[in-house]
Amino acid sequence: MGLFDLFLIAVGLSMDAFAVSICKGLSVKKVTVKHGIIVGLYFGGFQAGMPLLGYFLGSSFASYIETFDHWIAFALLCIIGINMIRESRENAEEVNASFGMKAMLPMAVATSIDALAVGVSFAFMRVKIGWAVTFIGVITFLLSAAGVKIGNHFGLKYKSKAEVFGGVVLILLGIKILLEHLGIFL
Repeated sequence: MGLFDLFLIAVGLSMDAFAVSICKGLSVKKVTVKHGIIVGLYFGGFQAGMPLLGYFLGSSFASYIETFDHWIAFALLCIIGINMIRESRENAEEVNASFGMKAMLPMAVATSIDALAVGVSFAFMRVKIGWAVTFIGVITFLLSAAGVKIGNHFGLKYKSKAEVFGGVVLILLGIKILLEHLGIFL
């Protein structure tokens, strides 16, 4: 997997966190740098940790399913992408204005569950996991911190578009992985 592919996965995975960050920005009158750092650390940390956990889970049984691992990676990325697109069409729920652990932890876990599945697919693709999770964490941190500021300035206008974009990117990457394995796309 190349750097560009990893970048696209990182951006795709971070779109849920970005969308929630926009909502967090809407929840406060005046956004501070501290708000962006808190949101970035929670979302970036969980987006980095979940693929790492998924990688170790997937590595434990990757050798048993080597012959069809590309299909699993394809299916997982497509399912995650379709769910992101479906969720973008749902009504937005009220977001708590608190930036404390009770408010942030459930959102960080919820937005990073899909990253767990991607981590499993990383194990099948033999991705260098240290580099991958660092990259995903940093990209998510930056986009989440920016999302708080963007949400405070622009509102809900971009929330669903961000989720659709992330879903489409993950689906396209799943298709690319499958086509590469089948020798159709290099």
